[in-house]
Formats: sequence, structure tokens, C-alpha cells
Amino acid sequence: CFWWGYKFRDLTIEELKNVNKTYPNFTFSMNTYTFKDGSQKDLLNFSGTVPVKYGNSYNIPIHLWILDSHPFAPPICFLKPTVNMGISVGKHVDAHGRIYLPYLQNWSHPKSTVTGLIKEMIAKFEEELPLYSLSPSDAARQSELLSYIAKITEGVDSKIGGCRNEGCFNKITVVGAGDLGIACVLAVAAKGAADKVVLLDLSEGAAKGGTMDLEIFALPNVEISKDFSASADSKVVVLTVNSLGNAQTYLDVIQSNVDLFRGIIPAISHYSQNTVLLVASHPVEVMTFVSWKLSAFPKSRVIGVGANLDTERFQYVLTNLLKAQMLAKDAWIIGEQGEDKVPSWTSCNSVANQTEAMAASMEVLKGKGQRSWSIGLSVADLTDSILKDKRKVHSVSTLAKGCCNINSEVFLSLPCILGTNGVIEMVKLEEDPLVQEKLQSSAGSIHDLQQQLKL
Repeated sequence: CFWWGYKFRDLTIEELKNVNKTYPNFTFSMNTYTFKDGSQKDLLNFSGTVPVKYGNSYNIPIHLWILDSHPFAPPICFLKPTVNMGISVGKHVDAHGRIYLPYLQNWSHPKSTVTGLIKEMIAKFEEELPLYSLSPSDAARQSELLSYIAKITEGVDSKIGGCRNEGCFNKITVVGAGDLGIACVLAVAAKGAADKVVLLDLSEGAAKGGTMDLEIFALPNVEISKDFSASADSKVVVLTVNSLGNAQTYLDVIQSNVDLFRGIIPAISHYSQNTVLLVASHPVEVMTFVSWKLSAFPKSRVIGVGANLDTERFQYVLTNLLKAQMLAKDAWIIGEQGEDKVPSWTSCNSVANQTEAMAASMEVLKGKGQRSWSIGLSVADLTDSILKDKRKVHSVSTLAKGCCNINSEVFLSLPCILGTNGVIEMVKLEEDPLVQEKLQSSAGSIHDLQQQLKL
């Protein structure tokens, strides 16, 4: 029963055996860990010292907690100073001894390991020693601080910024601080549906992140963090990250994104177990499928931005430019993002009217493209419907199995009623053999692509 809560028990045991070989002085135990939101969980953890050379040789005491989704989520790391040691706050350590490293931010199984993490920890501590010796009078005050830290375990009391003591509020996390991520933050903040927006910046170093201006012109209710725990208790988590690797083929690019998500989704799922995942990464159908598989969430709580933007544009053109309000009310863009998307209706209108309106609308929409800010506005629209439980219909990427004779597990854009828990219901489409054929063709090509991925 020691391991009952661990999803990947064999992988975790094997890795910890390797840690024990390299660092035999570490002691292992099972203890209760308190998260930022005040929730608790029994987790495996280990303590020990690592050798650091900084002029002299020092043994730096550390304490690592292994999450139950390990090795797909990184450990939570702390210094464990004695009474006569003070914490040197720096770029890798905060005032409570929490350790932050690029290795943790870029954690990806199987490339990342605990022994690799400890090696980087030693290297960073040799650049900037994290502890210093205290005078006897300072040691007395340090004892009180250590007692406080031990009491709250993780270093952040649930009274500090915790949702539970302030009443449940609407919090959104945006993962990825590229142009799309920042556009989503700005659009969501402008929409005013969220009480708090967290931007999770996973980039290495300030130069690579696009968050400096957000920090300079601080927006109310927007928090920037590099720590997954900042996302705790989010109602919606928006995924905007895309790998910028040197992949040669389209399949390599997607596989690179899958590898990136393997280091993100388990950690996000751990901190926000009841969230709705909203995927804006590319290709949206495949990455929504990947998010669903890695999170093990019900299909209703994993959706992609899909054709929401295209649908809103389509309906706008029909209503405002073509003055076809009756057609616009039931008009949707569905299927696969890109050239294979297809217009459809949810009620019977004159076929002649549909064809004429569709051709005119598509001509107007040609070349509009999907810029970061326009996708950001679409994301804000979707999150608004979810947070406010609007029960509004949106064309979003959802599990299409069982629809239009599709038998494979693929995600396609279909009109869905959205509420607090994501997809409440799929809206029935008008039966059009040509539309169904296109959807089945898209499903087949997406499924073939997914079969080639290493998940």
C-alpha cells in the first residue's frame, strides 16, 4: 500500500534505485505534503546532502518530494537548512528554501531524471551558494522560521494567496509565454471573466520569455510564474506552447510537441484536478487528443480551440455583411483546422441559400488568417462561456468518436454546448452526406498520424 497512489510505480521505483546507488546517504520516507491550495497528499520524499565546492567543500542539505505522476512530473525541491544556516535568496532559491532550476522547468521523461536534476542542482549551487552560516542570535530567529516552514511543508501557507480561504474564485492559467500565450492573457484579462490569470512561463531565461513588458506594466490580477504550483485550482488551463526544435518533417514537429506536453500535462493535471483543459497548440486536433490521453481527464473536460474563431467570423459575415441572420444562427465551421474545414448547419435551410451564402462568406474570409491576437480573443470567448456557465454553443475540438460514423479516437471541431465542466452536449448537425464524408476523411488522416506518434 506504500505505493498505491503512484500511477507509474515501476518507473518511479527503478529511478529511485538509481538515486540510492549514486547518493547512498539519502533517506526515503512517506509523509504528508501540503500544497498551495491547502490540500494534502501522502508523497514519497527523500532527504540528504549533496557535495558542493565553493572555495571550500560544503554538504548542502536538500529535501525532494516525488509527485504521484512521477516520472512525467518533476519533483518539488527544497533546501533543508539546519538551525545555524541561513537561506541565501537568489535566482534558484526563494526565502522559504524552494529550489527553482531550468532542469525542473524543462522536465521531460525519459530525458530528465532525479540524478540529472541533482547534478544540475550541484552545478548551480557551485555558482551561487544557497546557504550561509548564522551568528548565535540569528540562529534563534532562524529556528522560528524553520519551524514555520516545516509546519506548512511546501513553504506557502494556504492563507497566502490560497483560493480556499478567500472563497472559490475564477482562476485561469495560460501555459506558454510566447506571442500566443501573452495574447491570451491580455484578451482574457480584458474580457473580465477571470478573477485571476496566471501566465506560466516555461522558457529558459528572461531573454527567451516575452514576459518582461507584462512585468513592467503590471496588470491587476495577472501573475507570472515559472512554477507549476502557481496553476493550482485553475478552472481553465489554456495550453499555447509549441516546440521550437529543429525537426525536419511534419511528424517530427508534432512528436516534438508531444514530448513537450509529456512534461506539462501531468503536472498541470496534478495541481488542477478538476480543470478544463483548453488546447490552442498546433495541430490542435492532435494536441487535444494528446492532452486527453496524458491527463486521463473525461473527454468533456479536454477541448481544443478548434474552429471557434472561424465560426464566429463566418456567422459575423452572414449576419452583418450578407444580412442572412436566419442562416447565421445555425451556421458552423466544423471538422479539421486548415483547408479541410467545412461549413455546416444545424437546421434545414434552403440548399440554394446555403450554397450561395457559403460561397460569398468564404470569399470574404479568404486570407484572414489566424494571428495570435485573434486566437487570443477566441480563447477569451471560450473561457468566458466556461467560467460563467453560459451554456453557449461553440465549434470546438471534441472527441468525435460515435459521430458521423467515426469509430476512431480523434478530435474534430463540432458544435458543442459549453459550461463549467466543459462540453455539456454535442449539438446535432444537419445530415449532409458531403459534410459527413469530409469529416470521415479528416478523422482517417488524423488517426493515421496519431498512430505514428510515440505517446
